[in-house]
Amino acid sequence: MPEQTRTAAIVVNPVKVDAPALREALAAAEKRWGWAETLWLETTEDDPGTGQAREALGRGVDVVIAAGGDGTVRTVAETLQGTGVPLALLPSGTGNLLARNLDLTLDDVENALDSALDGDDRSIDVGVAELRNGDEPIRRHSYLVMAGVGIDARMIAATDDDLKARHGWLAYVKAMGKVLRDKNELRIRYRLDGAGVHSARAHTVLIGNCGSLPANILLLPDAAVDDGEFDIVILRPEGFIGWLQIVVKVFWENGVLRRTTVGRRFMGADREVRAMNYLKGREFVMRLSRAEEVELDGDLFGRASALRTWIDPSSLTVKVPRGT
Repeated sequence: MPEQTRTAAIVVNPVKVDAPALREALAAAEKRWGWAETLWLETTEDDPGTGQAREALGRGVDVVIAAGGDGTVRTVAETLQGTGVPLALLPSGTGNLLARNLDLTLDDVENALDSALDGDDRSIDVGVAELRNGDEPIRRHSYLVMAGVGIDARMIAATDDDLKARHGWLAYVKAMGKVLRDKNELRIRYRLDGAGVHSARAHTVLIGNCGSLPANILLLPDAAVDDGEFDIVILRPEGFIGWLQIVVKVFWENGVLRRTTVGRRFMGADREVRAMNYLKGREFVMRLSRAEEVELDGDLFGRASALRTWIDPSSLTVKVPRGT
């Protein structure tokens, strides 16, 4: 019997992509690799990808392509998590954080489609977060890159959407200036992997499945998408000196020295600064003294006074270029 023709689905954020150009590139890729016509599914304001990804699964497709920003990728991945159906990335928007952390080529549609239809499979971890705010129902969401509480989430909340659409991640610079004037600290109690409870005051808490942010900023240098753990950093600067320590650590040590053998020797082994506390584990439970905004992969998910997050190891299959 002849081999059954394979079929892909593509979940498209129509605001983020050039639909006519993408349809043309898809048709060429289908012909190049012998695939059937791709199922085209567009996101809406009411449904940013969940229903579309479920429809794709129901149609029995061989791969689902997410064409949009980090929000589209996160939403589609959450639906594919644990199914074994691969996710392929066609990056768009300002972040493309998972694509960057997987070292995928950005702004190359042909290469991205070749990876989707003829690439290798790679299993990666997914973070799962349960958010609670008082007596409200618990909300559960998955994330691929990072969860954040504190300055990180407040900065996203303060960012002008129109400015972000025009200038991308530079829009966060203005928001950062506004947020850093906020003197409110987080008062938290946390437990890592079921061990003892710790108390801390902090400006922000970041739980990462990946380490790199836009502009090649390496915030969590030991994070990996497939190590079965996440990396956590608690930022607790005290005044100007504390913020200076963070800047030097992130931009100079992580961003420059750590990338070379000589630089790593110059740094010394695992040198930490007082303003940053690094942790690593599989489950992190945190309670806050007051409800705070929470962000997952750059999108806000409302306020929470308690958060529980854990790693779902190797639960998502992603397409990467063949031979990588």
